[in-house]
Amino acid sequence: MDTEEALRQGMRWLPAGTFSMGDERFYPEERPVREVTVAGFWIDERPVTVAEFRRFVKETGHVTVAEQPLDPSDYPDADAALLRPGSLVFRGTSGPVDLSDPTSWWEYVPGANWRRPEGPGSDTYMRASHPVVHVAPADAEAYASWAGKALPTEAEWEYAARGGLERAVFAWGDELAPGGRAMANSWQGEFPWQNLMTDGWLGTSPVGSFPPNGYGLLDMTGNVWEWTTDAFDVIQTARSCCAPTRAASGRHPSRVVKGGSHLCAPNYCLRFRPAARQGETTDTSTAHIGFRCIVRPN
Repeated sequence: MDTEEALRQGMRWLPAGTFSMGDERFYPEERPVREVTVAGFWIDERPVTVAEFRRFVKETGHVTVAEQPLDPSDYPDADAALLRPGSLVFRGTSGPVDLSDPTSWWEYVPGANWRRPEGPGSDTYMRASHPVVHVAPADAEAYASWAGKALPTEAEWEYAARGGLERAVFAWGDELAPGGRAMANSWQGEFPWQNLMTDGWLGTSPVGSFPPNGYGLLDMTGNVWEWTTDAFDVIQTARSCCAPTRAASGRHPSRVVKGGSHLCAPNYCLRFRPAARQGETTDTSTAHIGFRCIVRPN
């Protein structure tokens, strides 16, 4: 891909570099801090949007994981209702709940998918510029292949998210809200029942609603988590604001997701940071995970 083509596709070139990956100050799965070197690559300025994903589906006929029934043999102990096509949808609670149990605010909704984010009766008509959600890694990889791109590794993603700020807490520096300004779409208030919406959004926001990082990249943290190609290979001991699997089987590997989402709240999940990472199983799609693509020079 030449420079003109990449810029036309809304990508930014990041030169090769070495950076400090990880963080010792927050959650166990982010440790240890280590020096990592990445080769130069092009990366999308913003997450893939509903409109972009719609064009891909229209051209290819792709059917997402959330639109396909599950194989009962993969989930021998699952409730049959969970084997119907669908996805995980966030449901805010009416008051404080046990934060160790994510099933209190996640619901598997038959019929929920990228076109119907909250399930039957919802649509993305007014959300064409929002990040596409309810996509599993297979869906993201299919899109990337169609676009002549790829998904980033965890190291590539974090290098890009840091925007050149070495060891900063956030993608914009160390202060959560400099000058009182919200710098990312996250949760303000007590999760999962009280969202004060001081950033102006309940749920996802149109890509580019917040300032870019030092590399000119938008929504690298907050709004939606983003898939990477890396396996999640540590035992997670911190509480997870990501969703439970649709039907726990242990047969599907976990991938690293990065960046946090609009559901991340400091009282529970301070993960709208470059170093933050979680694992999500490859058979799972949710209302707060999307993706962006990269291109590596030949």
